[in-house]
Amino acid sequence: MPKKTLKEGDLMPVVKKPQEMPPIDQLISEIISQAEGKVGMILTHVGVVRATSRQGKPVKKVRVSADAHRLAEILALAQNQPGIFKAEAYVREGELSVGEVLMVLIIAGDFRENVFETLKNTLNAIKAEVTSKQEI
Repeated sequence: MPKKTLKEGDLMPVVKKPQEMPPIDQLISEIISQAEGKVGMILTHVGVVRATSRQGKPVKKVRVSADAHRLAEILALAQNQPGIFKAEAYVREGELSVGEVLMVLIIAGDFRENVFETLKNTLNAIKAEVTSKQEI
């Protein structure tokens, strides 16, 4: 696949309101219609605010901030991995309550070994380099 580069206007959304998160089925349908048979697997990650911290303490809300420029760079890197057709993500910012969707990440590509590895690496990079969370 030809190398994809980050261009002006390619920033993936960092959104404030839940209604700004696009429906997953819509995103998947768009990928399939654009892929022209090049996609054999689509994986999604939906991050949701949970009621307990990793240490088991209660959580009522999380305050999230995100770096849209770094998100775009990470997704451009993901799209340039072998066999990957599309890498797309949406991250919510602000105060989110338990049960609210925090992030949607979609990786589409040819074969599972390419898609699984890219999803894992992209998710880890987003969590380490894009989002900052404070549990409340």
